[in-house]
Amino acid sequence: MKILMINGQNHKGTTYHTGRMIAEKLAVPENIEEIFLPRDFGEFCTGCNNCFMKSEKMCPHYKKIGAITEKIKNADILIFTTPTYVYHSTGQMKAFLDHYGWLWINHRMNEGMMKKQAVIVSTAAGMGTKSAIKDIADSCFFWGIPKVYKYGKSVFSVSWEKVTKKHKAEIKRDTAEIAEKIKSCKVPKVPLKTKAFFMLSRFMVKKGMFESDRPYWESKGWTADVRPWKQG
Repeated sequence: MKILMINGQNHKGTTYHTGRMIAEKLAVPENIEEIFLPRDFGEFCTGCNNCFMKSEKMCPHYKKIGAITEKIKNADILIFTTPTYVYHSTGQMKAFLDHYGWLWINHRMNEGMMKKQAVIVSTAAGMGTKSAIKDIADSCFFWGIPKVYKYGKSVFSVSWEKVTKKHKAEIKRDTAEIAEKIKSCKVPKVPLKTKAFFMLSRFMVKKGMFESDRPYWESKGWTADVRPWKQG
């Protein structure tokens, strides 16, 4: 099992340690790869629309983001971690996700996404983990990931070292439960909501609303009878 951790901060705080606990319960260290934002990618989307209208390879940041895209495609499990900043995910996480509009179902989704599972982790000194997690969960849905686990925890501390033993024990217990659920889900079931959005997107592509994406859909057979959740 290959794990890719996408960390919405450079430092290894409470959120990072929580996500790492899950990763280590699922795979040996050599099968866990980590990306830190903005260390490994910190560029802002320029709004040039090249990824939509031409190709994701035409993105001005493709040299960096393209390598990360391959890691995403090759991973079995994606673990996103973001501390809660002003009730939302970090700016660097948002900037990262902004580069992946082209990967949405209604554009040029990779069918392999429908075989993956994802975990979104956020901790906070106070409140706001729910809205921070939603920032990332939206992208996971539109990427086509069928099973997404969400874990938010208020720890009332700004550093892992100062988190109480009680809260650390709760995190240890909760992360073990999440890991067991992931292990038991051999083939994630694609929900009806995702299939419905695919069919709506298919209708729009066939009607010419996403003309630049039509060749991709046709090459996959999606405008005909092929369905991505049955591929691979």
